[in-house]
Amino acid sequence: FSTSSKENNRTSQNPRFWLGIGLFSTGVALWYLKDVKLLAEKRKNVAGVEIAGLPEFSADEISKHDSIEKGVWVCFKSGVYDITDFISKHPGGDKILMAAGASIEPFWEIFAVHKSEQVMEMLEEYRIGNLRPDDRGLSIDKSNDPFALDPKRHPVLQPRSKKPFNAEPPEDLLVENFLTPNEVFFVRNHLPVPLVDPDEYELEIEGIGIKEITLNLNDIKTKFKKHQITAAIQCAGNRRTELNAVKEVKGLSWGGAAISNAEWAGARLYDVLKYAGVDFDDPKIQHIQFEGLDMDPANCPYGASIPSIKALDPKNDVLLAYEMNGKELPRDHGYPIRLVAPGIVGARNVKWLGKIIVSDEENKSHWQVNDYKGFSPSTTWENVDFSSAPAIQELPVNSAICKPSENSNVTLEDNCLKVEGYAWSGGGRKIVRVDITVDGGKTWHKADLQQDDSPLYKCWAWTLWNAKIPVDVQGVTDLQIICKAIDSSYNNQPDSFPPIWNLRGVLGNAWHRVNVKVCK
Repeated sequence: FSTSSKENNRTSQNPRFWLGIGLFSTGVALWYLKDVKLLAEKRKNVAGVEIAGLPEFSADEISKHDSIEKGVWVCFKSGVYDITDFISKHPGGDKILMAAGASIEPFWEIFAVHKSEQVMEMLEEYRIGNLRPDDRGLSIDKSNDPFALDPKRHPVLQPRSKKPFNAEPPEDLLVENFLTPNEVFFVRNHLPVPLVDPDEYELEIEGIGIKEITLNLNDIKTKFKKHQITAAIQCAGNRRTELNAVKEVKGLSWGGAAISNAEWAGARLYDVLKYAGVDFDDPKIQHIQFEGLDMDPANCPYGASIPSIKALDPKNDVLLAYEMNGKELPRDHGYPIRLVAPGIVGARNVKWLGKIIVSDEENKSHWQVNDYKGFSPSTTWENVDFSSAPAIQELPVNSAICKPSENSNVTLEDNCLKVEGYAWSGGGRKIVRVDITVDGGKTWHKADLQQDDSPLYKCWAWTLWNAKIPVDVQGVTDLQIICKAIDSSYNNQPDSFPPIWNLRGVLGNAWHRVNVKVCK
């Protein structure tokens, strides 16, 4: 793959195929509206199925409704929908307008993650009629599928969505290695994986007080000293299924393995920005923004930012990484350069890094401004105000049991139950203790910890732990194993999920519980 244009280096895409971007936001944003006025009687029909008695519209007529003034109509299979009211209430309405007057089927062909039963039901609330039979079933050119060039993945990974690809390994594999093998490191992609030619790769750096510069891959590898750190990366939605068990949330159905640990090597962000001429004492510099080479259908890159107080401190070990566990970065993990911001939520560890902006404000991307934020359990999609909450940066202390697994049969050894798992805390706070109980918290047992030799307040890696818990075998057939971790600031995990429930299903760090049956 080669190109003479940096824009082409970002990714190969067909804008016509991406016409459904308007509903990219819909998959998330339909959740904002629970009490919308139905434009037709609420039905339990499958979305897009023809409904007798409704008005019939042609594709040409639908195409005329492509603005707020004219009304915003879209079609899906045999259904026609007026989403004008929805757009006026949704902060991403400008993007939704890109789908106005067209079919949303190309969108769901690409972003199958949003093609859920609940989203379909909510779309049906905007139903106004049927699409004329002659205009149905328009073909989608699958040869332009932007995911067609995604890399092959290890079959052990358990997909939580396929387009874009998101997956976690089985939890019992996590505790097999302190450094997670690259092939089974959890994968979190928001968009298609860009195909980047290393010979054409460029990193742009611009912003306050500096003249824009561009570095190629060789510059990054040769102009700056190579630094190496061991750091875990965790998705904000790790353990979301447990939050979802309290009340339904929006997001990928992550289990407890949306976290992995690796050895990263690359240039320090501090050194690169110093080379670019950044004045680290300039009070106007408040945020460092990062943009990836992965692009949405509107040609906007994935973007995130980190407060300058974190990003610019060389002690925080923020890297422009080009190696992972001693090997070249895999494509799924950001080849050729990814940001590794240890101790900070995975969403800010931008992959396929294409631009760094030294700024006085946060990045304005959807993922920084309208996602990855925590809210009260009483906040709903009807009253949520994303501007009222800060973007997640450091994650709270967390732990999980990886062995034995839920509802498994276990055998005791010398009347003891062997338990294994992981623990981690954001911000460099080291795990100082993991407690295990099998009697509902009457007695707690201290686990043995496997850690690196990092100091208490600068530990980026996770902790693996194991314990042999004595079990009173008299009459015992069912056990609930509970674990909780404590970090170097003595932060503790909450005991249950209801008080920390939030509509996006992030920051899930309550005590982990696993139920097992004891084999006699």
